[in-house]
Amino acid sequence: MKIAWFSCGITSAVACKLALEQYEDVEIVYIHINSAHEDNARFIRDCEKWYGQKIKIVTNSKGYGDQFDVIRHTRYINGPTGARCTLELKKRVRQEIEAQGGYENQVFGFEYSQNEINRAIRFKQQHPHTNPIFPLIEQKLSKNECAGILSQAGIKLPVMYKLGYNNNNCIGCVKGGKGYWNKIRQDFPEIFAEMAKAEREI
Repeated sequence: MKIAWFSCGITSAVACKLALEQYEDVEIVYIHINSAHEDNARFIRDCEKWYGQKIKIVTNSKGYGDQFDVIRHTRYINGPTGARCTLELKKRVRQEIEAQGGYENQVFGFEYSQNEINRAIRFKQQHPHTNPIFPLIEQKLSKNECAGILSQAGIKLPVMYKLGYNNNNCIGCVKGGKGYWNKIRQDFPEIFAEMAKAEREI
């Protein structure tokens, strides 16, 4: 069996579709986080119809709802070792699923760009046990081309893209820069205020 990681992003959505077309016995998995945009539920339903199968939805085993839960519990936001919320809400969830065994390969939605190709090379070197597959790189598909594929399939892009964000991450990503947070302050002032309060506390 192969596991395809679905993130509610443009590229992962198309990568999952390509995996389903190319391989048999593919399980699609989405790691849910409460701070994702509510439109993601709609996007998941649309993709399930496109795929012809359900997307398995999982959450972290520690009961963290979002990045704010992680920040307050661990007293850590972001630093040289990375974002603690990414570790707790995503990486460790993947590791727990990996530990269950039964997966020959893992499918990732790294797009066809120089940065993402380099990222894929590093990932394969650092995590050889995943036997990773990168369908978009194999077929030379960029993020814009993936957006076109979704549009042709009649699937509306997630709202976060329509608002002008480059990715469909948690709203209020601690890895965002000044431009990102200035936009969050305008679009989601309550999230901006909550993160400002958390940063002052920590």
